[in-house]
Amino acid sequence: MVTTAQAVLGGEVAVLVVGFAYAALADLRTREVSDRLWQVMGLLGLALGTVGVAGGGVLPTALWILVGGFALQHVFAWDELLGADGAGAADVIEMVAYGVVLVVVIVSAIHYGISAMGVPWAVVAVLISVLFARGLFEAGILYGGADAKALMIAAVILPTFSSVVVPLPASFAGVLNSVPFAVDLLMNAALLAIVIPIGLAIRNAARHEFRWPDGFTGYMLPVSQLPHRFVWLEDPLAHGARERDEIETSEDDQRVRERQAAELSAKGVTRVWVTPQIPFLVLMAAGAVAAVLAGNLVLDLIALA
Repeated sequence: MVTTAQAVLGGEVAVLVVGFAYAALADLRTREVSDRLWQVMGLLGLALGTVGVAGGGVLPTALWILVGGFALQHVFAWDELLGADGAGAADVIEMVAYGVVLVVVIVSAIHYGISAMGVPWAVVAVLISVLFARGLFEAGILYGGADAKALMIAAVILPTFSSVVVPLPASFAGVLNSVPFAVDLLMNAALLAIVIPIGLAIRNAARHEFRWPDGFTGYMLPVSQLPHRFVWLEDPLAHGARERDEIETSEDDQRVRERQAAELSAKGVTRVWVTPQIPFLVLMAAGAVAAVLAGNLVLDLIALA
């Protein structure tokens, strides 16, 4: 018989995997991921998490809703309600929200402890994940706002996860259960990124077009295909870097590549070297699946060493 906890966990995993798969496909096809997706996923995660912590009483439930709602506000454009001149006020409101949530969770942990009846570890894991994602975004490590939002929503859906499919040593199970799932996801995504240069090198070698060291980061593409691929032009235009600065939307990107293709065709150039624009969200989706199947790949490698 399936318990409530098992049903909640199954629902959380399903929302996470299906949602991230859809987001990755959308990002690959259009380079756009609607906030509506994160909103739906986040609300489902908040609802499932509420069911999961409700057995602990009013305090754990209230704290979960507080921290979950705090994470979700990042994917709702509530600042637009303040009008065109409300950007400064929105920043102040958000700073106050960060401070209030931190104080409430810390004071509650001191008075009631971190437990199912006090402050659930899921609440702490979500708060850590939000601060982690926001810090990486502000530092420019997570370049796109969508990546930071995805990490926060992943935390709401699945704060922690130790029920991996691949067996792990008992000593690692406790560590995996305490590390926020969003951290595992991000570490896995970073590790899986090594597949990209390896795959490009194999592709170029098979077509006898490998060159060092660019063969690990790009490939040759017919100029006629340039407007239809999400790529960065590496040669022969010297002003490619400047044109990247002009790009803010996928439509801008399309227009730049169309102009580049026209200029190259006029010069008689038929093939150019390009770098693929691989969305980090695709790696995050792969990292999420890997985290569900095998936990933290870095810890797995350490355990096997």
